[in-house]
Amino acid sequence: MDSEAAAATASETIKVRLSVKFGGRSIPVEIAADATIKDLKLLLQTLTDVLPRGQKLICKGKVLSDDSSLASADISDRSKIMLIASQGLHQGGGPIKKELPTARAARDFATEKRKTNEETVTKSRLERWKLSGVLALSDCGLTTIPKDAWTCGSSARVLDVSHNSLHEVPAEIGGLSKMKKLLLDSNLLSDTSIAWDELASLKQLIFLSLNQNNLTSIPSALGALTTLKQLDITNNKLVCIPTELGLLTSLEVLKLKNNRLKTIPMSIGDCVSLVEIDLSCNLLSELPETFGNLKSLKALCLSNNGLKTLPKTLFRSCIELSTLDLHGTEITIDLLRQFEGWEKFDERRRLKHQKQLDFRVDGSGDFDEGADKNW
Repeated sequence: MDSEAAAATASETIKVRLSVKFGGRSIPVEIAADATIKDLKLLLQTLTDVLPRGQKLICKGKVLSDDSSLASADISDRSKIMLIASQGLHQGGGPIKKELPTARAARDFATEKRKTNEETVTKSRLERWKLSGVLALSDCGLTTIPKDAWTCGSSARVLDVSHNSLHEVPAEIGGLSKMKKLLLDSNLLSDTSIAWDELASLKQLIFLSLNQNNLTSIPSALGALTTLKQLDITNNKLVCIPTELGLLTSLEVLKLKNNRLKTIPMSIGDCVSLVEIDLSCNLLSELPETFGNLKSLKALCLSNNGLKTLPKTLFRSCIELSTLDLHGTEITIDLLRQFEGWEKFDERRRLKHQKQLDFRVDGSGDFDEGADKNW
């Protein structure tokens, strides 16, 4: 029994040396050979300040499970492991293993270690942003856009800061010169808190979303975004749209639902690429006749407005139109039947409806004009 106990004790003291790659550096680790992956993560927490639940360990192309032992995971002496840290799962300065001669020295050591870790994490995040071009910061509790974002410059393609508490989009936004998509939904942005001139300098921007903010107007600078294909400013307090809207000749989708718009500028007829328009839940009493210029228009949503009629050329000129939502307006089916081009529109509408039924698509809201009770 004594020999067995001695052998067991010797087994417990066997160590393996591992190399853990993290944040552009290799961390040497020594741990008991019979340890688990969870034990390894706890050890790495003290060295990297990454909480265990935020660690993903990969060895030989496989993600390591917490319950596995090193042996069952085929990890032996001198094995190499990669650590990927989840954003936001870092603690402050890690525990200090080394005894220092004075309290001041201990504080200096902890401060320097924390700075090193913060620099490593920041470097890792910046490298990831620059490599992918995607700055994903949605729902991060932000009150300002991190300064790190601006250092990405021309390598940034997408900036998503939706669902935060931002009060400002500063002039630095103009430095992201090759930005294609900008998502600013669900923040606290107002008319004067956005650096519109700098935003308008983004000559490759194709997608801009400002849904659910506190905007009451859009400046004329909007017209400079001539590459824009989708513009979403739903759920705001807009009372007017600038005539420069007509300069957006590449715009395909325009969403202005749930605002306080009373008029739409005639220049909308110059947005000849428009395919979908949503003006639902506004205060519109009429639409400009220039809607008839939108030859590519397929979907027009006008529900819950004060409309009593439509532009006379709508059905005749918009030969692609197949979806028209008029719920909550005073427009009747008898009125629509008097419009030139109504029959062909009605044929397209019914054909789309039938196709949706054939493919079992529950999209009745897409083709129900709101006046179909009498059809």
